[in-house]
Amino acid sequence: MQLGVIGLGRMGANIARRLFRAGHNCVIYNRTPKPVEELAAEGLTPAADIADLVRKLAPPRAIWLMLPAGAVTEGVLTSVSGLLDAGDILIDGGNSFYKDDIRRAKTLASKSIAYVDVGTSGGVWGLERGYCMMIGGPKEAIDRLDPIFRSLAPGPGSIARTPGREKRDPRAEYGYIHAGPAGAGHFVKMIHNGIEYGLMQAYAEGFGILRGKADAKLPDSERFALDLADVAEVWRRGSVVSSWLLDLTAIALAEDPALANFTGEVEDSGEGRWTLEAAIDEDVPATVLAASLFARFRSREQPAFSDKVLSALRMGFGGHVEPKAGL
Repeated sequence: MQLGVIGLGRMGANIARRLFRAGHNCVIYNRTPKPVEELAAEGLTPAADIADLVRKLAPPRAIWLMLPAGAVTEGVLTSVSGLLDAGDILIDGGNSFYKDDIRRAKTLASKSIAYVDVGTSGGVWGLERGYCMMIGGPKEAIDRLDPIFRSLAPGPGSIARTPGREKRDPRAEYGYIHAGPAGAGHFVKMIHNGIEYGLMQAYAEGFGILRGKADAKLPDSERFALDLADVAEVWRRGSVVSSWLLDLTAIALAEDPALANFTGEVEDSGEGRWTLEAAIDEDVPATVLAASLFARFRSREQPAFSDKVLSALRMGFGGHVEPKAGL
């Protein structure tokens, strides 16, 4: 299948690569030329600008935007949509706010252009592992794009089948779902990221407590110099708290038990805030998720070892870079 991809950052470039390796024809564009040149050398079709990308796609077209949420995505989406025809599909695979999706879908529907929002999880590991996708939009457009989603998804792999799923939509077992109408995909991904905040905070605080057990203020008999890398490793193997996030924690601690290359000043992407806004709108208590977001605010004033664990996790799955300690 042919697909245009605009935005070749950490995830966009690997999405295009994974699709190309699966046999799809990807026409690519990025504001800066280096990623385009690199992917063109691998065999993908480069475009000089957005208009050139649209020209190189055969109607009905499908174009995937993988850009930062907010003004950047809004501007490019407006530019692209002005060049499209009825029957074309615009896909936003970034972390846009779901209410923006609802508005965009209505605007584009008046031009008979389908809008699809894809909450995409997989980070910098997605090229090899695949991407978990939560998709919103009209059924006809999503069915047409199914070869794209199937190629990007991780597939069932070695995960045991959940009992009772025999008559349910098999796409979930492959790693992608049609969550509902426009906005539903990004809404589900937003809550996913809110949960991610809480899980990361729990690991970070736990390892902070483990490290603190060597503190000189404790009585000698109660002081333990624990090997955090070994603790993370043993928990990976058969423990109830095992997970991919724990895998990444183990990798980071094995490389540098002190996490000296991290300041512990933890940013937030905005999705944690949006998750809490949704909780407030729905009158749903979200105490853990709220505390995890506020902990990130505190980290920018008084970073602790637990915050370095958070930074290491954000680097591990998403390639999020923070200034090195002391710089």
